Amino acid sequence: MPTPATRTAQRIMQLNPRLSNQIAAGEVVERPASVIKELLENSLDAGSTRIDIDLEAGGTKLIRVRDNGHGIHQQDLTLALSRHATSKIRETEDLEAISTLGFRGEALASLASVSRLTLTSNASADKTAGWQVTVAGQEMQARVAPAPHPQGTTVEVKDLFFNTPARRKFLRTDKTELQRIEEVLRKLSLSHLQVAIYLHHNGKLLRHFAPAQAEDDVTRRLAGVFGQTFIDNAIYLEQAFSPEQGGNGLQLRGWVGLPTFSRSQADQQYFYVNGRMIRDKLVTHAVKQAYQDVLFHGRQPVYALFLTLDPRLVDVNVHPTKHEVRFRNGRDVHNFLFTAIHRALADVRPEGASAADRSVPGPGFAGVRSDMAETASSTTWPGGTYNSVPSQQSMRFAGRPPAFGGGFVTEQMQPYGRLLEASKIFGDETDAGDIPPLGYAIAQLHGVFILAENASGLIIVDMHAAHERITYERLKRATDDAGLKMQPLLVPVSVAMSERECDMAEEHSEQLQALGFEIQRVSAESLLVRSIPAMLRKENAGELVRDVLADLAEFGTTARITQHRDELLSTMACHGSVRANRRLTIPEMNALLRDMEATERSGQCNHGRPTWTEQSLDALNKLFLRGQ
Repeated sequence: MPTPATRTAQRIMQLNPRLSNQIAAGEVVERPASVIKELLENSLDAGSTRIDIDLEAGGTKLIRVRDNGHGIHQQDLTLALSRHATSKIRETEDLEAISTLGFRGEALASLASVSRLTLTSNASADKTAGWQVTVAGQEMQARVAPAPHPQGTTVEVKDLFFNTPARRKFLRTDKTELQRIEEVLRKLSLSHLQVAIYLHHNGKLLRHFAPAQAEDDVTRRLAGVFGQTFIDNAIYLEQAFSPEQGGNGLQLRGWVGLPTFSRSQADQQYFYVNGRMIRDKLVTHAVKQAYQDVLFHGRQPVYALFLTLDPRLVDVNVHPTKHEVRFRNGRDVHNFLFTAIHRALADVRPEGASAADRSVPGPGFAGVRSDMAETASSTTWPGGTYNSVPSQQSMRFAGRPPAFGGGFVTEQMQPYGRLLEASKIFGDETDAGDIPPLGYAIAQLHGVFILAENASGLIIVDMHAAHERITYERLKRATDDAGLKMQPLLVPVSVAMSERECDMAEEHSEQLQALGFEIQRVSAESLLVRSIPAMLRKENAGELVRDVLADLAEFGTTARITQHRDELLSTMACHGSVRANRRLTIPEMNALLRDMEATERSGQCNHGRPTWTEQSLDALNKLFLRGQ
């Protein structure tokens, strides 16, 4: 066996095509799911409206993908199996504005090097035409022959990794590999709603994604990915930031789950950029920040979001599998995503009881359409235009609820203006439309819960959690209005930093000052902190500055100061809110309900716990077997 020294002394030589393709395959083809992803992206780029997938043994024995796209010309069949052969780019400039899912021209060549591959295609409408090329990984010699085929392409991959047994050993069971393939299909089915996808495994139809022609079809496909429960607990948002409004043409639309609908794992977080499914730490950070105030600790949000922007503003050529991207203006994208999602969650209000029979926390919430978004009768998605935006019971677009009176509930529960008693409100002359979403209080249970009656049933409110959110939002608003105050340090703190961190501090000096910091660079690797935000005067100044600079370096923005501030305000709100066993009068309870209806994020307390739930009359009737 050659030693490292002898290996270094060996001459440089060109790798043979088979070996170089197998090395490339190691980056592109990890498992059968990787094959499906690459082949489906080719089919979608070819303009297909129907894709049929046949599998055997979880894709390890056979993967066959057939589409009705524009097909490949006979003269290009063998070239399609060569590395870096593609119809999607021509010049260097094309790399700056990639609008297709594939573009490198490596997938088919990589597949051919580690499997027995057959490619059959027809670029004409003549069904009797068509040609077929066959190649096996160990030979890499293509053989072309006539083969009748409808317009479109069929790629057949047999015995994956038959000539690279070391790679085959890393494959899991057929069931596990099939599950990963299904996950790929779910992701692609959301970004290309107009395409019908059929999945057969061992001769049986396993999945069918029907093309979405109307809003019900979109909802059905979404439910097929996330489940119906997500549909009942999701907000549809749509926001655009056009160049005319001073933006850079960013558009965001999609669904975000209510904070009460969360998961222990981040396995249902789908994000698309120009129709391409990606995983990006900047995006993940922006979404996490938007949910920070409302998500229970340790839980993960559920969402399917579609970001559209000028292809020249995003680089998709940063990873072999194209899962990662790089934004030219990362800070703008981060702020746009955070603002859109944060606003959508903040605008969630109780909108009256849902007709659905359910008792999950916070039913009947309204969907949110930003005022910045263009209102139209049709919605264009990455995959089709539909007559109207999806609208379920839990995804209606609504403005702020009407004001029903009531003021800020204090610990002392100061007297309010006279409110109508519940018995009078629910008289025969009362129209159900006049009853507020959370209804009117009828009792207090064990000094902890408020019981209220609305038009549809029973509302149960955790009075401390609800009042805590109201107090917290008031404190935040008051602090925002007053602005961040700077606290000069009696003795400036010297902080040792790397030269890069010191450069960052100088580069972002204005932004740091706006956050309440006064920082002076005293040497190549040393900073002097003279002032910090007054509210954080008890924090470690050096660590605080390091954390802020780390955020600025990674995301171009920071929320550290706001986070620390909000943690203090949350503690203050918790201590300043009405306590358990505090007996409230009916007017006091009604005032609290009205404040909930007018307060942002009132469905959760500061710690992410739900503040209210509902039992509809139908649910109560079923509980007591009434009408059966």
